[in-house]
Amino acid sequence: MASRLRSFAVTATGIAIGGALSTWALNKGDSPHKVQLASAEKIKRKRRLPPREDQVKALQTGEEYDILIIGGGATGAGCALDAVTRGLKTALVEADDFASGTSSRSTKLIHGGVRYLQKAILGLDIEQYKMVKEALHERAAMLQSAPHLTHPLPIMLPVYQRWWQVPYFWVGIKAYDFVAGDRNVKSSYYLSKEEALERFPMLKGDKLCGAIVYYDGQQDDARMCLAIALTAARHGATIANHVEVTQLLKKKDASGNEVLCGAKLRDNLSKKEWSVKAKCVINATGPFTDSIRKMDDPSVKNICCPSSGVHIVLPGYYSPQQMGLLDPSTSDGRVIFFLPWLNGTIAGTTDLPCDITRNPKPTEDEIGFILQEIKSYLNKDVDVRRGDVLSAWSGIRPLVSDPNKDDTQSLARNHIVHVSKSKLVTIAGGKWTTYRAMAEHTIDAAIKACDLKPDRLCVTDGLHIEGAQGWTPTMYIRLVQDFGLECETAQHLAQSYGDRAFAVAKMASLTGKRWPIIGRKIHPEFPYIDAEVRYGVREYACSAIDMVARRMRLAFLNSQAAQEALPIIVDIMGEELKWSKEEKENQIKICTNFLQSEMGQLVNKRSRDIQAPLNLSDGEVKLYTKRFDIIDKDKKGYVSINDIRRALKTFGDGDVSGEELHEILREIDTNMNGQVELDEYLQMMSAIKSGNVAYSRFSIIAEQQEAKEELEKLKRAITIDRSGGGL
Repeated sequence: MASRLRSFAVTATGIAIGGALSTWALNKGDSPHKVQLASAEKIKRKRRLPPREDQVKALQTGEEYDILIIGGGATGAGCALDAVTRGLKTALVEADDFASGTSSRSTKLIHGGVRYLQKAILGLDIEQYKMVKEALHERAAMLQSAPHLTHPLPIMLPVYQRWWQVPYFWVGIKAYDFVAGDRNVKSSYYLSKEEALERFPMLKGDKLCGAIVYYDGQQDDARMCLAIALTAARHGATIANHVEVTQLLKKKDASGNEVLCGAKLRDNLSKKEWSVKAKCVINATGPFTDSIRKMDDPSVKNICCPSSGVHIVLPGYYSPQQMGLLDPSTSDGRVIFFLPWLNGTIAGTTDLPCDITRNPKPTEDEIGFILQEIKSYLNKDVDVRRGDVLSAWSGIRPLVSDPNKDDTQSLARNHIVHVSKSKLVTIAGGKWTTYRAMAEHTIDAAIKACDLKPDRLCVTDGLHIEGAQGWTPTMYIRLVQDFGLECETAQHLAQSYGDRAFAVAKMASLTGKRWPIIGRKIHPEFPYIDAEVRYGVREYACSAIDMVARRMRLAFLNSQAAQEALPIIVDIMGEELKWSKEEKENQIKICTNFLQSEMGQLVNKRSRDIQAPLNLSDGEVKLYTKRFDIIDKDKKGYVSINDIRRALKTFGDGDVSGEELHEILREIDTNMNGQVELDEYLQMMSAIKSGNVAYSRFSIIAEQQEAKEELEKLKRAITIDRSGGGL
């Protein structure tokens, strides 16, 4: 024990002293980020957002751009905003949709990296330390530039069994606060066992020694990326989604060297092709970095090492609304986050090598790993069930080796900027939190490599993005009072669109009810309304997938609900985009495939199809068939949500939410047709009997209904004479 305490004391002291000295040394110099808010205020934004057809036409005029950016993820959008606010003529093209790749599939955290800091100090790694410090600065910048889309989030680090780890983690987290300096979000603090269980009631209390709570930021990643791109457009950048680069164009410079001078583009919607001229081309394509590099030079070696990161979404009751959880040491050494997000609970991530694809899919093994890890932290009242997974997705993490160094085997922990012989500027690696710094470094390199002439230095540090200018935390109250929106819907609009929420509200339809006056929901369980679909088209949504996955986050929150809302969404988009009946049907088909393959529907279905053999006796089959028929009062041959709702009302559970009803249905609806057939019910009871399934709410409802039915029969069978009333 004495040896362990000495080891702890030395390590803790080393972390504290190392963090203090490193921060002092690095703070002596000037900050690499120059905040020029005075210059930013002089930049006039366009008041009107040009429609997509105008943006595409601008690319076809033949005018030469200073910078052409390939890739509409966080880094590409950040580069566009940085370049255009410096006064450079800027264009950005994206083969799919803004944030359609990794940028919409993150853990939704804005963080510096607690574990990176531990490794940096204990390993005396100055480069990794600088990376953490930069990320902490950018964390504060993101919270400032988009307060409607971001917010501070407390994250609990529980400590079990080893009491000496409590002060160890406390010192490490305090070093995290110290490195952040005046850019810290909020100070971390210690919680006793009782306090930890009070803040996170779902937590397992056995052998809990205490917990440390620290703060990072959380965001809506897809809408953040879109807001950055829209801000660039309002400042004058030409941005176009669903426009793909098919070839890079070159010419000879004054020295006789071949340098890039533009690219051939194809509109993936109209299939039209044309060329665009540019003094500089930036490759910001994330996992597809190497495909653009090989377009420039087929002989270059691959530098991208793709890794799959899977996340799942569980019902909101799995976690408190304002407290996340960090598992610092999973069974295989990975870190798992368990976080509240948009009234759901997001859990992840995994880290496995994968192939590069535009359509990454989650696997059952990865989903099972996440569920198993979070199960070990939750108490016995929380039955972690596979059927509770509402949505699951995979994002490709583009780890890279640095082409600027001879040793290409080592992976860069930070981002890298590389300029090829033909002046292709590649930005790769990094993470969401540092998108702005990555963009600044990239544009600096582009200006130097291609001899561009900007009007000013970088002004994006602290620059408000789309929706932030007039936003306040209580702005939603004006939406309720001025427009007659439901409070939950008003809060959602304010958080998703910022001060643009008023423009959305003006497009909302009348409900025909006394309250809310406007705002027809596209799904009864979510606050999304019809006006968001119409407004989403003005935000460059061109397909049903663009809408359900990135303008609204329904696909990521609940893939089944997204499927149910799809016909309404497609009808409204059809009105706005003049779709034919055939195009509407095609959009539903394509989006259904997306929900099934990329949002986890098929994986969920396959997990339910693993059924136990029917091991019921004839008497049991007869009993369960009787119970099924009692719930199916209309003799339809199946049980619907309305049947379940009616059954629950008989037991005084009339206020059960639509989400809970869908959960009860999903746990037994193996063919995912929105109905429970008799064979599905029998398979469930067989699985319970064999021990493969421990619990089923539907089976309990059926048993209760049978008991109630028998009681009613008994009452009817007792005559007045037998009850004593006729004596």
